[in-house]
Amino acid sequence: MSLNNRYPKTCCFFTQHEKDAQSVRSAGFNNVRVLNETNNIDGITLIKTPGQHGSNHVLKEMKELLGDVSGIVFKHPDEKTLYIAGDTVWCRAVEDNLKKYNPDIIIVNSCDAKVIGDESIIMGKQDVFEVYKAAPSATVIASHMEAVNHATVSRKEMREFLHENGMTQRVLVPEDGESYNFA
Repeated sequence: MSLNNRYPKTCCFFTQHEKDAQSVRSAGFNNVRVLNETNNIDGITLIKTPGQHGSNHVLKEMKELLGDVSGIVFKHPDEKTLYIAGDTVWCRAVEDNLKKYNPDIIIVNSCDAKVIGDESIIMGKQDVFEVYKAAPSATVIASHMEAVNHATVSRKEMREFLHENGMTQRVLVPEDGESYNFA
């Protein structure tokens, strides 16, 4: 089902920049907002964060095709801080985001999608391990396994890796439709 048939045209969309906003508007949506670096929406602070959609080599070769990537930190005084890393690999920007915002919950796209032979464009098992080490008090949610056709890590493989490395207490791998409550 296309984006056009899923959501009402008045649905509010947030985009990372004007280029993406134009694309959403061209699909007929009329309530499109471009995120600033910091945004306050109904008492929730959204902070747009940088990431890196592949290694420097991949970005040199495929930047236009892969496009830009942003993560989002959600902050509210009565809730845990949530960081959605976005389509990024482990990099200095992600490490800096973890240090700066100290999130309680981190969602990482971690199916190790690859291009150009064996080059990762989003996190894989080792990247999840780096996030786990860099945020020792956070719960990490590893997502995107079996969600894209160029994924190279399955949920089963991720769970085996987590078990082998003693990471199962703080890293979750949800099934389709599964949800968590972090009250």
